[in-house]
Amino acid sequence: MSRVKSIKRQTQNRFLNLYELDAEHRDGKVSKYFLASRGEKVEELKISTGKNAPDGVAIYGIYGENKDKVALVRQFRYPINDFIYEFPAGLVEKGEDVIGTAIREMFEETGLTLTPVKCKSMYNRPFFTTVGMTDESCATVFGYLSGSPTNLYQEASEDIQVILADREECKRILKEENVSIMCAYMLMHFIHSEDDPFGFLQA
Repeated sequence: MSRVKSIKRQTQNRFLNLYELDAEHRDGKVSKYFLASRGEKVEELKISTGKNAPDGVAIYGIYGENKDKVALVRQFRYPINDFIYEFPAGLVEKGEDVIGTAIREMFEETGLTLTPVKCKSMYNRPFFTTVGMTDESCATVFGYLSGSPTNLYQEASEDIQVILADREECKRILKEENVSIMCAYMLMHFIHSEDDPFGFLQA
């Protein structure tokens, strides 16, 4: 059976670190495998804890009296040296739950106030992002938005434009722009939803 035999931390950074694993394959052979993680210590890796605690949260927020717009951010990302469309998102700070993180991050990134929608736990639980290279997992919080968008509360290191996109603009974004994969899937859902975009949360 495949398993991790040992773990060695290779970097010492605040938000992201690289770990070297001795990975034993099902045929008994051992090779090196490299893992990026938000964990600052070996003991904090999900390999070590055996728990899937969320590192971050993404917010699927609906705006407007007619519930006909979704809040996106067009953000500059250094790994691609370009802008990409995403949901507002951020890291869960120590002592926070995902709902508190979502409310805080939505306001900081967009100036909008989030009123979360209650839903079954399976919709809010964390899921892994890119498990071939990282143990990062993120939860999604759903809710309705009020207020006026602004970038006044963004950090100086953030290059973010707030976008309130209707269904036609979402179609254009999917056709023409860089889009994160989770955002893309949810935009597909939003485009084809009728009436309340969150109706599926009641299923």
